[in-house]
Amino acid sequence: MDFSEFWTSIKIRKWAKYVITILVFAVVFLFIGDQSVMHFIRRGKEIRHLEEQRDMYREGAAKAEQEIRTLNQPDSLERYAREQYFMHAPNEDIYLVEEPK
Repeated sequence: MDFSEFWTSIKIRKWAKYVITILVFAVVFLFIGDQSVMHFIRRGKEIRHLEEQRDMYREGAAKAEQEIRTLNQPDSLERYAREQYFMHAPNEDIYLVEEPK
């Protein structure tokens, strides 16, 4: 017995065959394969996540470029070394004062 004989031998209403066929195609369209709706939703989420990461890295690169431009000036290089690495001249004392939070 092939599929067409099976399909015609089923004792169901005429419209039910169409409903079943439509439901099968809807399930395949929504959930199965690389071109399914669920796959597109996952791709969209991944694209948004990657765009957020791209923007974050671009902001970080812009801050780093600004810091490089600032550090190329002799006065700011000394100030940066004193503030970030607590460097001092040989005859200086450094006192660290922490601000209460």
